[in-house]
Amino acid sequence: MHKYKIWLSPPHLSGQEINYIREAIDQNWISPYGENVDEFEKQLEKYFGAHIALVNSGTSAIHLSLVLSNVGPGDEVIVPSLNFAGCVNPIIYQQATPLFVDSENETFNMDPSLVEELIENRIKAGKKPKAIIAVDIFGIPCKMNDIVAIANKYNIQLIEDAADAIGSTVNGKPSGSFGKMGIMSFNGNKVITTSGGGALISQDKDLIDRAKYLSNQAREIKPYYVHREVGYNYMMSNILAGIGRGQLNALEDRITRRREIYNIYKQELRNIDCLEFIDDLKENHSNRWLSVVLIHPNSKQITRDDIYYQLERNEIESRPVWNPMHLQPAFSKYPYFGGCNAETIFKNGLCLPSGSIMTDSELQFVIDKIKELF
Repeated sequence: MHKYKIWLSPPHLSGQEINYIREAIDQNWISPYGENVDEFEKQLEKYFGAHIALVNSGTSAIHLSLVLSNVGPGDEVIVPSLNFAGCVNPIIYQQATPLFVDSENETFNMDPSLVEELIENRIKAGKKPKAIIAVDIFGIPCKMNDIVAIANKYNIQLIEDAADAIGSTVNGKPSGSFGKMGIMSFNGNKVITTSGGGALISQDKDLIDRAKYLSNQAREIKPYYVHREVGYNYMMSNILAGIGRGQLNALEDRITRRREIYNIYKQELRNIDCLEFIDDLKENHSNRWLSVVLIHPNSKQITRDDIYYQLERNEIESRPVWNPMHLQPAFSKYPYFGGCNAETIFKNGLCLPSGSIMTDSELQFVIDKIKELF
């Protein structure tokens, strides 16, 4: 037994965060305005080469992206089934219909060929989808070049959910900067965090300006309160933005360590033939937010759950991959397009501890406990 719990992906503070937080407190500026908000947005704008609206969660960013795409009652939105509910709930907020698509096996993300088939089928039925949400699951970029081409071909709004993927790239271009809009999450377990928070990304400044307006309760710039539209309370606080400033300075180091952890797992467990790790596509560079392993059936009949419970007994947190949305009670009534890939990945996939704060000895302890089963 390890002397303390090894977590899946805990926060990793740089030490710089407290300076920005202290400045905000000293200035008595802890509202959703202030220097930290302005400077964190500028840092992100420089990184992405795009305009940024900071918000209080990745889910808020997705919701705003749908509002800005004019998605409403009766519209349809294509989205991967192997996914987190925070990507799907905003579709329901807008009284639209999610169209769930199966995964491909090279990245675990939405299968572009199925996306195109689905669009063709919906067009024939007289109902062209209003938007596509492409997700970079676990920080692994999807087949973005194919999905961008499909969105352009059929003139469908593309939103990139890069909640897990800050620092990942496709052909050197940052994940989150594809499509009309992209979103980031800075949740507590992400590569960098603001405790809770997110960002909306776009090359279109007018869209970002409108996102900021809507996220501040759609309040008009007047000396008194005037609201011509229904808005949302989605702004990020100056305190949390200060955490983000300190975190972003350490981004490359955090990614380097997470990729190193992934490669050590792959190297150390290479002789166990029922375990599979997937490599990056040649154009992709994943931040390896989480190290995912597939456990295939073999003569020992060791399953994903066997490894999960072995780690749990030893105070090691792991997590099965996302349970596909089309299998969830809340979403089972919505259409699903594809086969069984997403379900198989869920059945066999396990996320291993991947935090950049994890020590070499902790990593070796996790590996040793996996090897004990075999």
